[in-house]
Amino acid sequence: MDDNTPLLVIVDAANVVGSVPDGWWRDRRGAAERLRDRLAADGVPGHPGPVEVVLVVEGAARGVDSVPGVRVESASGSGDDHMVGLVAGAAGGDRPVLVVTADRELRRRVSELGARVAGPRTVRPV
Repeated sequence: MDDNTPLLVIVDAANVVGSVPDGWWRDRRGAAERLRDRLAADGVPGHPGPVEVVLVVEGAARGVDSVPGVRVESASGSGDDHMVGLVAGAAGGDRPVLVVTADRELRRRVSELGARVAGPRTVRPV
């Protein structure tokens, strides 16, 4: 691995948005857009860079556009499976990967592939 390879931060949008009961269920797409915008503005606390942020959306949040600093990927099926595929592709090349989610099963699956995991507060302080 090249020392200049940016950390790949994969954010489970549904899980992070759902971690705070702020009415997100009334507008899932809007909640995902607000998370995307916060990530674009603030980055990932504790990881000053270089980082590549990928926000994975699913369901009603599909179709959220990417912005500079945050690539948004709409999962055509399971968001968890999509994130596992991203980790498998990156980890296979020895790229450092951090997955932000509280989903226990997803944490187990990506950890087995060599990714580090962190909870939603990593990117969405309460």
